[in-house]
Amino acid sequence: MALICTRLLFLITIGVTLFATGSSNADYQKGPQPWKFDFNYTGEPFRHPKPTQSSRRIIVGGSNNWRFGFNYTEWAIKNAPFFFNDTLVFKFDPPSDTNIHPHSVYLLPNLWSFLRCDLRWAKRVANTSHGGGEGFEFVLNKWKPYYFACGESNSFHCQSGMKFFVMPTFRWY
Repeated sequence: MALICTRLLFLITIGVTLFATGSSNADYQKGPQPWKFDFNYTGEPFRHPKPTQSSRRIIVGGSNNWRFGFNYTEWAIKNAPFFFNDTLVFKFDPPSDTNIHPHSVYLLPNLWSFLRCDLRWAKRVANTSHGGGEGFEFVLNKWKPYYFACGESNSFHCQSGMKFFVMPTFRWY
């Protein structure tokens, strides 16, 4: 008996909810209406007041360049957002008598590899000599996370914080 009363109460509750929801829509009899957002009365698509269509050329690390002992995660957060076709420029000194700790740039395949600094499946996109002069340029041309790390010294540089990731977004304006 209690089970029957519970089911009946449940069905009554569902019925009342459907009735209240259906009758609360004032435009129910008019059918579907076009969307109105009430912030753009011109009928034209929204345009940013100062559109920026060009891509950016961003030096990784800013004036610090790609070097050991710098917090690149914090740098990436401060320089976000990154957009499609932005170019990341990795500048670092090539190996020499005075530079005994050269750097490289690896593109890691996933977050797990990034967190563990596991370079087994990573792709080296710049070796130790590519960062000199104007630097090595990498274009963010896909909608996916990009995980970067230095692979030198058996991943010690990566494990010490010489890594970051970016997720390029669409440029909406």
